[in-house]
Amino acid sequence: MPLVSLIIGSENDRPIGDRIRDLLKSFSVEVEYVVISAHRAPEELRRYVKESRAEVFIAVAGLSAALPGAIASMTIKPVIGVPRDVKLMGLDSLFSIVQMPPGVPVACVGLDNATNAALLALEILALKYPELEKKLEEYRENMRREATKKLE
Repeated sequence: MPLVSLIIGSENDRPIGDRIRDLLKSFSVEVEYVVISAHRAPEELRRYVKESRAEVFIAVAGLSAALPGAIASMTIKPVIGVPRDVKLMGLDSLFSIVQMPPGVPVACVGLDNATNAALLALEILALKYPELEKKLEEYRENMRREATKKLE
């Protein structure tokens, strides 16, 4: 079964994390869901990342948003960052995630965009799991149908 690690930096990130978890589970993906601060618990984060069986990491973080980058520095597995709109219209979080140094990439979705984070993880996993590819195609077809209904 595909496995995604969903790490939130604090309990304040839980509403976004819950939406990510719920969408992943609707695709029958197993989710490890933990709260670990990159700043307040760096050794615990390192241990968790090194021991995790996850194939993709999703990190939700606000303010300095160091969590996705810290995770990326500890693994070669894909890391998706979800910047939070906490202060400065979320620009501080966004820039912290998208401006990673060369060699330590983090994929970044829009501010508070739980849906795109989950879908990007699913697209990555679909490269290995054909059943996810089929479910993603159905998801997109349902989106297309809903969008064209509004045109009628």
